[in-house]
Amino acid sequence: MVKIKGRSKPIFIGGAGVALLMLWTFSPFPSFPTRLDVSHVVAKTTVSPENDGAAAAVPDCPPVDDQGVSLGQDPAGQTFYDDPTLSYTIGNPVKNWDEKRREWLKRHPSFAAGAENRVFVLTASQPWPCKNPTGDNLLLRLFKNKVDYCRIHGYDIFYNNALFHPEMKNYWAKIPVVRATMVAHPEAEWIFWIDSDAIFADMDFTPPLERYKDHNLVVDGWPNLIYEKKSWVGLNAGVFFIRNCQWSMDFLEVWAEMGPQTPNYEKWGKILTSTMSDKMYTLSDDQSALIYLLLKEKEKWGNKIYIENQYTLSGYWGGIVDSLEKISDNYARLEKRVTKLRRRHAEKVSEHFAAETREAFASQGGDGGGGKRPFVVHFTGCQPCSGEHPGFTDEACWNGMEKALNFADNQVLRNYGFVRPNLLNTSSVCPLPFGSASYTKEK
Repeated sequence: MVKIKGRSKPIFIGGAGVALLMLWTFSPFPSFPTRLDVSHVVAKTTVSPENDGAAAAVPDCPPVDDQGVSLGQDPAGQTFYDDPTLSYTIGNPVKNWDEKRREWLKRHPSFAAGAENRVFVLTASQPWPCKNPTGDNLLLRLFKNKVDYCRIHGYDIFYNNALFHPEMKNYWAKIPVVRATMVAHPEAEWIFWIDSDAIFADMDFTPPLERYKDHNLVVDGWPNLIYEKKSWVGLNAGVFFIRNCQWSMDFLEVWAEMGPQTPNYEKWGKILTSTMSDKMYTLSDDQSALIYLLLKEKEKWGNKIYIENQYTLSGYWGGIVDSLEKISDNYARLEKRVTKLRRRHAEKVSEHFAAETREAFASQGGDGGGGKRPFVVHFTGCQPCSGEHPGFTDEACWNGMEKALNFADNQVLRNYGFVRPNLLNTSSVCPLPFGSASYTKEK
């Protein structure tokens, strides 16, 4: 039996071919920007008779976005971008990256404030059309989900559909994209990678970055499965935070050395298979490679890698989707009891009401039996683009995705005055009655 993780309890799937099945769980091209501190930026305004008292921007002010950073100014003076030897590509190590980033931020002070907690969301899919007739629509909806989450929390996002290394395909394709993003976004402290087939199911949740202040890589996993069982599903490499720093630059190079672009690819496949207790195919994959580094080079890398299991950073969908209606009902009951949660509000202040909800959960004595929303639901084994999902039925995969996407989207639509009363009906929405923040039918 192989353990596949849900939130807090392992889900068991029988069958000797499960490990082989797990090879299909990686998306064909696995598919993230902390809010910016605007308190230090105040736009200069003038009032004149010509504009009848209306505020007008001083012409020489550089363009500033709604988060208070200057987007139209790049001060004179050379930075690492002027170094012809610096490369965005994997296989070309960057040295002194921390110093390079620090100098860039010094020259761009509007980005420096809050930089230590700034997150950049990163996701991707394959560059070719989907084989599955509904695949492209599913990828669009999966991307919409990530865009919604980023907008609500003030994060930037990059959706990539190009291979940044021609030989690093499938699940290995994420590494060169992460590497290039670190160079392209020196203002971001954290790169938040999320596979294309993973869904933000709790649009209110904000990652506890303070918890990771002494770490550089955060993955969903279970230490006992990694270090005791040596299971290749002891963690999930499809959703992770990685700090934009020299440690990460070095780690990505080492991680990539087990990939298909190297002459030792086949050799690594055999090594990883012999190391993992339940890996049944001799192919080097990124997840097994990450576990191998934790097992064999723990002193070098392990102390900077945080194994997260206190919330669903990458919750296995099979143990979650059937409970989404109960979770919705639980939040509806909470909102009935706590009047302030039913107040309508602008989407821009959603984080305030998210904090109110967390406080209400704590003060009401638990989750009421219905559970809290999972942060991320990962559709491991359901490949929306290819349509291939050995071991799962069409109904399980596609209905599960529809429910999870609508569950998340209801949290978005409520701020626009509408709701989907049926999680399996995407096209039907109803107006949300005044005085109700609930996104489920009244019982």
